[in-house]
Amino acid sequence: MKILTLCLFFSIGCFAQKADDITFSWDENRPLTWEDFQGKPVKNTDAAALTASGISFGFSIGKTGNKITEFTADVECLFYPEESWYKPNEADAHILKHEQLHFNITELHARKFRKHISELQPSRHLQNQLNKIYKAISQASYEMQQQYDEETNHSINKEKQAEWQSFITEQLKRYEAFKTQ
Repeated sequence: MKILTLCLFFSIGCFAQKADDITFSWDENRPLTWEDFQGKPVKNTDAAALTASGISFGFSIGKTGNKITEFTADVECLFYPEESWYKPNEADAHILKHEQLHFNITELHARKFRKHISELQPSRHLQNQLNKIYKAISQASYEMQQQYDEETNHSINKEKQAEWQSFITEQLKRYEAFKTQ
């Protein structure tokens, strides 16, 4: 059997991933701290903080002739400390929880991506299928991140912030079978 390995890395976010970027994976037992935000704050914005997170994705395909005999995929939710920043004079524990939820939303979409991948049947169209799923997950993540900020007014609306916290916690539990081990 001949193994063909293809690796693709995608990042959901507003920046391009560089090979030497420092990252760490989402971990339910390791919440973000302000020490994780190592980037330089943007001065000409009202934002008190920014979370840079994304999804890294790779896969390998085993082939015998033209037939796919094996398929594995790895999807990881990552935090980019050097792209994430905060303004120490404006940020507090409430804002940190808001930023954590941005990271949690990225993890939710990583889990949804893993679920979709688990349902795929290997075929010669596999790469196109994966690209289609990626685009849909990317768009859904972007839209949810935007909706979250709009509805919470970037954490100012504490009632909506609490609603989003409950919703994302419930969604992460719903997709718990698709978290990384």
